[in-house]
Amino acid sequence: MNQPSPAIVAQGAVRRLPHLALWLFALAYVLPGFIGRAPWRSADITAYGYMVELAGGQTGWLSPTLFGQPPDVDALLPYWLGAWALQLAPSWVSVDFAARIPFIGLLALTLLSVWHGIYYLARSPQAQPVAFAFGGEARPKDYARALADGGLLAFIACLGLAQLSHETTPALAQLCFTALSFYAFAALPYQRWTPGLSAIIGLAGLTLSGAPSMALLLALGALGAHVLDRTRAHEDPGHFRRDLKRLLALAVGVALLASALDLWRWRIGVPAPTWDAWHALGSLLLWFTWPAWPLVLWTLWRWRRQLFRQRPSRHLSLPLWYTAITLGATILTPAGDRALLLALPALATLAAFALPTLGRSVAALIDWFTLLFFTGCALVIWVVWIAMQTGLPPQPAANVARLLPGFEPRFVILPFVFAALATLAWGWLVKWRIGRHRAALWKSMVLPAGGAALCWLLLTTLWMPALDFARSYAPLVRRIEATVQPSGCLAHFGLSRGQLAALKLHSRLHLEPVNDSARCDWLVIDRDIVNQTPEIINPAQWQRHSELGHPRPGEEDLAIYRRLPVTAAR
Repeated sequence: MNQPSPAIVAQGAVRRLPHLALWLFALAYVLPGFIGRAPWRSADITAYGYMVELAGGQTGWLSPTLFGQPPDVDALLPYWLGAWALQLAPSWVSVDFAARIPFIGLLALTLLSVWHGIYYLARSPQAQPVAFAFGGEARPKDYARALADGGLLAFIACLGLAQLSHETTPALAQLCFTALSFYAFAALPYQRWTPGLSAIIGLAGLTLSGAPSMALLLALGALGAHVLDRTRAHEDPGHFRRDLKRLLALAVGVALLASALDLWRWRIGVPAPTWDAWHALGSLLLWFTWPAWPLVLWTLWRWRRQLFRQRPSRHLSLPLWYTAITLGATILTPAGDRALLLALPALATLAAFALPTLGRSVAALIDWFTLLFFTGCALVIWVVWIAMQTGLPPQPAANVARLLPGFEPRFVILPFVFAALATLAWGWLVKWRIGRHRAALWKSMVLPAGGAALCWLLLTTLWMPALDFARSYAPLVRRIEATVQPSGCLAHFGLSRGQLAALKLHSRLHLEPVNDSARCDWLVIDRDIVNQTPEIINPAQWQRHSELGHPRPGEEDLAIYRRLPVTAAR
């Protein structure tokens, strides 16, 4: 006998979030961070470097390289998208922004896929609220829309989403295609062609974005969830068998595509058995997925009967499989934060199913904590910005000067206007939330999502010049260029891909790898390499000139050498 649903929802509680408000909110979250900045270090500018090489025909499309080095992530499609955008963009569009345009679309598609994935899972029979004796319970479609609105807000509220989703790296492409495949498998029982096409694009895109193993595991998980869905097997056996064959074909197709392009790479490593390593991993899980993870735990508790005492419904089994695979990748791969990014669509889905089971006291606790936290964060951002502009209060101004030596604040009117409007909108949102309104399932997620969007927008408007100075290689490149001019030729050794990309993109220097016949009079090398193995520098050829680094103390320290004249060498 099926256990009753823990969701008790009346029709009055499932009114929709207005379309215009949802679209404007998504737009206010997507665009900031892509506009008004240089490529950031190190993954952002490294990916941009590969795109420039592809667009200029300097490397092969199936094996892109940057100064002879392949990318860290064996991805192809993200670099292709950026390169095609560079080739198609008009001349009046800055080249670095042109490369970001496809990634703006990827983030927008991610939000759309998350909403629709939650919507179709919420329409599952076992996800429906309890039927009232005399009617009045929420209608399935209205209930699904309300949960999708709340789930999308929970997704946007996740703290780890902000930065990584606004970089032009394979991580964003992987997030988008993971979300797209998630929607496809969620909608499979309700539509025919759109989920199939989305599944092909999602899994193929994930494979070409450097995650073929994850694509294959997700396809197998969707196959398992489909097999466990005995309700569909009894209601429509023919359709059930057709979908089963399609899912098998998808899994085989992923394996063949990855094999044909030689994309299989295994980078498995268990964290060191130390307190520091596991403490760092635990801290990452806690802050990166906040505020979704407490709601996920609540969902697992309240829906435990549907999960453990019968065949689990698709609305639980599918997001749990996605969560398990991505959390496993987080633990077992070096780039844990970028792997954890892929868990956010599934975690937001599980968090959405906590909303119809929350009591008023819990919802009030979420509201007050969010209100205090994000209002405090916004206040700090404004105070520090005022200190940068005026020198008052003196302590924040002194902190900025200490952390960013050489940075000169400037007032830009348009970002200030957007920041002021966003702050006023936050005040209105808080006033609306604490007012007396009819209940809605998504109301508990309005302040977390609004606060996260507000702080991200304030950071990328008021603080953008400071962030760009701190996170860009441009200040370091300017220092190097000023030192080696008017030579114009620079040999290099031991530099990272990001540093090489920055030297090529931010300067007019001619770069060559160091060797005995190098024509360059100047050499730049990572200082740590010189300190550890000083014998790699031939003292008969090179004389140490200076040390340069990023203006932020202790970062990107490089040693600059000058070639000795032939007479001096003799």
